[in-house]
Amino acid sequence: MPDFREAAIPGHKAAYDQYGWCELPCRFTDKAVGLLRERVNAISRERRPEVVLEKNSDVVRGLHGCHVFDDVCAALVRHPRLVALAEELVGGQVYVYQFKVNLKQAHEGAEWPWHQDYAFWGEEDGMPRPDAVNVAIPLDDVHEGNGPLVAIPGSHRLGLLDLPAQAAARSDWQRHVSADLAYTVSEQRAEELARRLGRVTFTARAGAVHAFHPSIVHSSSGNTSPDRRALLLITYNAIDNAPANPTRPEFLVSRETTPLVARADDRLEVESHLPPQAAQAMGSRS
Repeated sequence: MPDFREAAIPGHKAAYDQYGWCELPCRFTDKAVGLLRERVNAISRERRPEVVLEKNSDVVRGLHGCHVFDDVCAALVRHPRLVALAEELVGGQVYVYQFKVNLKQAHEGAEWPWHQDYAFWGEEDGMPRPDAVNVAIPLDDVHEGNGPLVAIPGSHRLGLLDLPAQAAARSDWQRHVSADLAYTVSEQRAEELARRLGRVTFTARAGAVHAFHPSIVHSSSGNTSPDRRALLLITYNAIDNAPANPTRPEFLVSRETTPLVARADDRLEVESHLPPQAAQAMGSRS
């Protein structure tokens, strides 16, 4: 078997620590992306707790925990390149803390306000430290018009920002998966940070692989285009960083903390590509 540890080269770790994100020099093939799209489309037609709709709508906004009940998603989270990257960035063995697909349907997908993921995991679930990593794989080509994720590089080093004086109701998990988020970073603060630190927009071809820190400040606009934007997100957490007594549904907070064993799957092939110059993107100002 090839040595997939080449994916976790030191440059990725250095960029991740400094800027809060990095990109792998590879992408999943069109065939692999097509298979993942098929599974996402099929699950979207189901009505189950893991399928979340847009507010006051029957439009699907997100899917959660698919790796538990779908074999292709289960194979994806064990992909050797992804596991190697997560272990390098986190610094040890990992398990899947959360799996989701954020969907922005054509002309209908709502925005996500500025926020930090670790605010939810620390405040709601009791995750001890932000020793986790989000791995993002777009299943559709992402462009400026269909609601790309936008992050403020370096903001992950500032800690949690704008936490409410009183925590949100622990039972109201719907506010953690809708546009009406329980924990947000104010528009004013985000704009001040962006002027100082810049911002990076994650436009990419379907199948690309990015990783970003749980504490990085990020958002995304609504989808104003005729093109859907599906973004698959796997959160890998360090084994010794699992919350002790999570209360949110298991499809949001996995209770299975056994270390992942990487396993190749012929259905999920990758191909090399040259990513955009990270330094140029990180240095951009808007």
